[in-house]
Amino acid sequence: MPNKSVKIKTILIIYWFLLLYVLAALVWWFIALNQQNIQMNEFKIQRLEKNNIHYAQKYAAIVDEEKRKKAQYAGEGFIFLLLISAGAIFLFRAVNKQLKTSIQQQNFMMAITHELKTPIAITKLNLETLQKRKLDDTQQEKLIGNTLQETNRMNALCNNLLLSSQMEAGGYKYTNEKTNFSELINNCFNDFLSRYPQRIFLKGIKENIFVSGDFFLLQMAINNLIDNAIKYSNKETPIEISLFDKKDTCELHVIDQGLGIDNSEKIKVFEKYYRTGSEATQKSKGTGLGLFLVKKIIDTHKGLIKVVDNHPKGSRFILELKTVA
Repeated sequence: MPNKSVKIKTILIIYWFLLLYVLAALVWWFIALNQQNIQMNEFKIQRLEKNNIHYAQKYAAIVDEEKRKKAQYAGEGFIFLLLISAGAIFLFRAVNKQLKTSIQQQNFMMAITHELKTPIAITKLNLETLQKRKLDDTQQEKLIGNTLQETNRMNALCNNLLLSSQMEAGGYKYTNEKTNFSELINNCFNDFLSRYPQRIFLKGIKENIFVSGDFFLLQMAINNLIDNAIKYSNKETPIEISLFDKKDTCELHVIDQGLGIDNSEKIKVFEKYYRTGSEATQKSKGTGLGLFLVKKIIDTHKGLIKVVDNHPKGSRFILELKTVA
């Protein structure tokens, strides 16, 4: 990574040097042409005969020509300057975006490798322990439960990867059906309650709220929101899930009491591969795909998703969808 950073800095230095060189050459070109124009007109004025009755008229014509030439050079130079500036800005943004994407993809590959390697290693260790040692029923159930939890984690990660690829390529077949949103959220809530018995979960879910959409996509969006809250909050703090309806819409709130998200990053967290730069975030597990998929799914359902500060601390993710009768 340090070598790559040095290469990027070198490229940027060369880029700015060449840009400044081109701009300096443009200024020099204008000065040189204008100086040549002045000299040519001075030569023409020297050749005029002062005793000629048309001297004043010819002198004025030469001065006018000098002004026209100067204006012509200035206009051409200004157009070239605009074209060069526009090209330079476009090139800089394109290269900067490509470098940013490259770094994000590299970080994503590192994260995905870690995310896959950890549950595989834990699952392998648990299975080897069950195979080589005679354990009582309680110990066996604990190891099997832990193994299933890691397997579910890998399955969720693979689903995120697959769905992200399909949705971006336009290959996912979206289904639109009437869904009991309340029941769906309750099922997700109970699933996390059994997977994370050490965590504190609170819920306030109004029954029989129906929406129109893809059951699998909505389930994945909710799971990713709850999983995100788990990742970025302490085990001792509660996670609250609430659902209520308004006039023609419903709102799902997923609330944690973690460190929260800076205002400058509240929109960026929904970008692909993006992860906040805080120390706590870097230590947390994640690939930067979860919230990206949530935004993608909710946009597909013509809904809204946003994040605001929770009080006294933490984050509150608000999901809004239209309801159906």
